[in-house]
Amino acid sequence: MKFIATISLFAATLGWAQDADSVYPFKPSHEMSIALFNHKDFAGWTFCMKDQADPLQTWSVTNKVIHCTGKPTGYLRTTGVYSNYFLTVEWRFIKIAPKADNTGILVHIQPGDKVWPQCIQVQGKHTRQGDLFLMEGAEAKEHKGLDKNTPVPLRGDSVENPVGEWNKAETICLHNKVVSFINGKFLNEVTECTINDGYIGIQSEGGDIEIRSIVYTPLKY
Repeated sequence: MKFIATISLFAATLGWAQDADSVYPFKPSHEMSIALFNHKDFAGWTFCMKDQADPLQTWSVTNKVIHCTGKPTGYLRTTGVYSNYFLTVEWRFIKIAPKADNTGILVHIQPGDKVWPQCIQVQGKHTRQGDLFLMEGAEAKEHKGLDKNTPVPLRGDSVENPVGEWNKAETICLHNKVVSFINGKFLNEVTECTINDGYIGIQSEGGDIEIRSIVYTPLKY
């Protein structure tokens, strides 16, 4: 029911509530949700780390939770390509410090692993969760005219929980739109995106974080 409510909020946010089927006739398929993290190891995932560093010095699984030290920079990504989906990531900061308070969710990662790849980033930086970055040549209507290092800023105040508490980042990727919810609140949207499928990833970018759940749900339309 919570999933359906979130989809309904998404439709209302975009002005689709009255006639969603005539605009994008998708149907959420919660029964088809897939846990991308198995709580045991990194099966179904691969790594890209700066200077080809050993990823297992940065990433580990302990007590059914992924731990990322945040150093060096890089990312964990799926081996499969995804499009038209609802993604839920539950994560938290273990601690923060100056220049050690950042991470992010990467969607539509394009082939050719490098730090950083062409993709769209849902910002995970402390107090800025929900900003949307168009990375390495990816573009969207709301980002045009902005510097490549300037995000589309979140639309409202931060709703991130205090350090040590779990946050839920929900991202909807549908056709050429990416919509971000943090802890149940709509915070951002980009449209007319130039990329609309790719790998899914999590950044190592300074923040000492844990991730307890990564769930993909296809959106049928």
